[in-house]
Amino acid sequence: MEEKINKFREMIKEKKIIDSMLALLQWDLETQAPKGGYKLISEMIGELSLKSYNLTTSKEFLEMLKELKKNEEKLDDIIKREIELLEEEVEKIKVIPSEEYKMYSELTAKAQGIWEIARENNDFESFAPILEQIFNFNRKFIEYRGIKEDVYSEILNDYEKGMNVKKLDNFFAELKKEIVPLLKEVNKNKRDFQKKVKFEVSEYNQKLFSKEILEYIGFDLERGVLSESAHPFTLTVNKDDVRLTTRYLKDFPFSSVFSTIHEGGHGIYEQGVDEILKDTILSDGASMGIHESQSRFYENIIGRSKEFWFGILEKSKFKYSELSKLTLEEIYKGINEVSPSLIRVEADELTYSLHIMIRYEIEKGILSREYLVKDLPRVWNEKMYEYLGVVPSTDSEGVLQDVHWSCGLIGYFPSYALGNVYSLQILNAMKKDINIEGTLERGELKRIKEWLREKIHRYGKLKTPKEIMVSVTGEELNPEYYIEYLKEKYKNIYN
Repeated sequence: MEEKINKFREMIKEKKIIDSMLALLQWDLETQAPKGGYKLISEMIGELSLKSYNLTTSKEFLEMLKELKKNEEKLDDIIKREIELLEEEVEKIKVIPSEEYKMYSELTAKAQGIWEIARENNDFESFAPILEQIFNFNRKFIEYRGIKEDVYSEILNDYEKGMNVKKLDNFFAELKKEIVPLLKEVNKNKRDFQKKVKFEVSEYNQKLFSKEILEYIGFDLERGVLSESAHPFTLTVNKDDVRLTTRYLKDFPFSSVFSTIHEGGHGIYEQGVDEILKDTILSDGASMGIHESQSRFYENIIGRSKEFWFGILEKSKFKYSELSKLTLEEIYKGINEVSPSLIRVEADELTYSLHIMIRYEIEKGILSREYLVKDLPRVWNEKMYEYLGVVPSTDSEGVLQDVHWSCGLIGYFPSYALGNVYSLQILNAMKKDINIEGTLERGELKRIKEWLREKIHRYGKLKTPKEIMVSVTGEELNPEYYIEYLKEKYKNIYN
């Protein structure tokens, strides 16, 4: 048995090395590669993806999984969980012809460059053909599993186990029922708080402060880096090499602050996975919903709190000198103003979930063939007006603003809304152990990080999202805490 386990570990190591090589290529593609290099990098990603596919669908690998499964009682919990997840992965990909798998990997790598240029030039028409191919591939891959009707539910389940269209329809309906009336109340007392925090800060100072703020919240820059990209993201080579990006807007420096804190939340999660899981396939977050709970927790619950800025204000004035002219209350209200915006990543907490609902409805509509890709700019603008009362003047600030679809991340967007809800459940549990306000005022963020690591981060994928939430909070997904948080926060800000 020991010989079989050793062979298993060897093959997993090979798979993880391939995955790490793919991650490094992806990093280069999105941060440094010249446009002229996109084609070759896309082909390299296609070849390596095929190599990973061939490994995990090989007769040797499948027989090894089968043999280990037969002797499950002799295995530890880590290998049992790895086998469970690998069996699920193999079932999904083995039905896809290898050439199509390679073609899709190459296509999504190529699409990111096309999206970036299309966004720069406000040219949706140039992006539409490859976007249509991406949606068609996603639909086809699910149909290969024998599912013809509820394609989107199967995709959603891939991101968050047990999630489907019916559950999300109910979830979003509940959020909408509470958020829309609250938004109307806030708009009756509208204030221009944000103008005081819209001032110019050089890109140089923003870069320095972004690194300072990462270290302040607990991200280890000895095991991670911060770079720049068209759309902020986090990429993990392994727990000792976690890479983040942000973006800098000269006349709105808080954009980089919150995108950096958001990605820092992802990065702290990845760095906090237990060392014993490092060389296993369990060394990632439990799900994208749980992952987004950590980024949203850091960005919103911590980063947008008055207590956080009380703790970091003196340090921040060296790079953001205009803050010395403002009171703590003015800063707090400025970074929490409610104002329906065109751009999701700049949205306030109250309207953010409405942005996610728009993307959810569009994905659902395309996959059910209710909408055509060529009609997306019109559909997008109509839904923006319906939900937020604003309409983009260009596709660059509309349907082209997010990188996700070009990467093939169809079905990812609901993870942000789930993450918001999870984060408030986690906050409620944390309050029983930590005086969070006092901890933030004293700048003792290490204590919060250690609590999250002990309860969530160290487990990686060893526990399911449901197991994590039940063990930490005592219940499964429950929007009540999130809704009450929004009501209390914005009624206090807007009287």
